[in-house]
Amino acid sequence: MCSASLDIGIIFLTQTGIGLVGNSSLLCLYNFTLLTGHLLRPTDLILDQLVLANSIVLISKGIPQTLAAFGWNYLLDDIGCKLIFYFYRVATGVSFSTICLFNGFQAIKLDPSIWRWMELKIRSLKFLGFCCFFCWVLHILVNSCLPIIVSGPLNSKNTSIENNYGYCSWHLSGNLLDSFYTILYFSPDLISLGFMIWASSSTIFILYRHKQRVQHIHRHRLSSRPSHEVRATNTILILVSFFVTFYSIYITMTLWMTLVANQGQWIVNTSVLVASCFPAFSPFVLIISDTRVSRLCSGCRAGRSAS
Repeated sequence: MCSASLDIGIIFLTQTGIGLVGNSSLLCLYNFTLLTGHLLRPTDLILDQLVLANSIVLISKGIPQTLAAFGWNYLLDDIGCKLIFYFYRVATGVSFSTICLFNGFQAIKLDPSIWRWMELKIRSLKFLGFCCFFCWVLHILVNSCLPIIVSGPLNSKNTSIENNYGYCSWHLSGNLLDSFYTILYFSPDLISLGFMIWASSSTIFILYRHKQRVQHIHRHRLSSRPSHEVRATNTILILVSFFVTFYSIYITMTLWMTLVANQGQWIVNTSVLVASCFPAFSPFVLIISDTRVSRLCSGCRAGRSAS
């Protein structure tokens, strides 16, 4: 095994391990609040789906790519490759849609005049649950054709375009049907990306207008601690910026890999590394911004000091 493969394997392993620890911690927190109702927030259901989707992305992409980088390329057969890629693509799409849902929820909460008929609905866990369920159904259906173009790592069909991820490969024959599927493959991501940019722009405008309105009140206050809404909005803006940056790079690289035959393995590894950045590191943005986590850590420190 060459040192370059070993190095990239260690990077994939570190990134995947850190991401799974962060997402698992948040998954426990959100499931606890949803089951018990203690310190429950309406966004917990949305964020629970986000960290679940991120975990599936890391498991279905990070772990196989790590093993492939270490030289274990033959652990998955043809069916295993189809399932892994299908789970990865569905989870990635759900992560996209969940960020959009979170962003739209915050925008409507800050300014209900955007969609007045949605103001009461977004406060209902049943409605949010339906939206989350719809995200899964949508991407399960959109990606139903994905197993057709995915095969094992050494499948050498006579195709004009073929990409090898080390442990699996996917191919397109270049005909009209495959062009249609490529458009179908990327259209939900591009639509979600556009919606996120619009919602983020609206949120920034709303916050700026709100800041102007209450600026004279803050001058007479001894404490200028931001409200929960402002903290949540700052969090979503950080997440969206993080998400848009990395996934724009990933989509560009994936399109290049789709259209260019015989590209180097470096671009495959780089695309996987970039695509895994958001699911690996976004939970720590949520952990830092969630006051419940800081209170829990303070309680643990106080308990240790008392003992």
